[in-house]
Amino acid sequence: MNADNRKEAALSLENETISYKGAVALKRVSLRIYAGEKVALIGKSGAGKTTLLRRLYQLLPDQCAFIHQHYSLVPQITVFNNIYMGRLDRYSVFHNVRNLIRPAKIRLDEIGRISSSLGLKEKLHRRVGELSGGQQQRVGIGRAFYRGGSVLMADEPVSSLDRVQQEQIMAIITRTDKTVVSTLHAIDLSRQFFNRIVGIKDRCILFDLPVQEVSDTLLETLYA
Repeated sequence: MNADNRKEAALSLENETISYKGAVALKRVSLRIYAGEKVALIGKSGAGKTTLLRRLYQLLPDQCAFIHQHYSLVPQITVFNNIYMGRLDRYSVFHNVRNLIRPAKIRLDEIGRISSSLGLKEKLHRRVGELSGGQQQRVGIGRAFYRGGSVLMADEPVSSLDRVQQEQIMAIITRTDKTVVSTLHAIDLSRQFFNRIVGIKDRCILFDLPVQEVSDTLLETLYA
């Protein structure tokens, strides 16, 4: 990361204790993420990865798009409509109703390009409830892409995809100028697509390092 980007962090926490449902989930968290970085949050299930991701989102909600692990889609409406929902708050009620019923060409073109990049071109006017889990996960990713903003956050964004699709989608997610922060279970994907890895254990950050400095020994300690 160059010196200019390090003048001011895009996202910053200083010695913060983070609670979830009334219990302490993370203790004394200090973390700075700079513009354009690709940061993976890793650790055992229940370590606090998603809690940390949600707290980071709260710092800059207007500039963040969020890819949910469990999709958060409306199954009764189409792929187009679900992706379009990423910008519902940016248009008037009249504009939204008109485009949800009879989409304007400009919206069809915008969302069509996104759906094509995610392998959903032929599914654009299908109801989401008719799609497979992997396809639904890609719809959720498409909605975040359409949302825009300077920061893309993802909670296990490829957990329902096979290995080939995982690599394809991670490449799309990280091949961007945006700041990307993602929780991941797959260590190899973290190493392949991210330039910085944050390991979380026992409600604390165990390490925060450039990817090339994350050794197998550190990972064994993290998951022990």
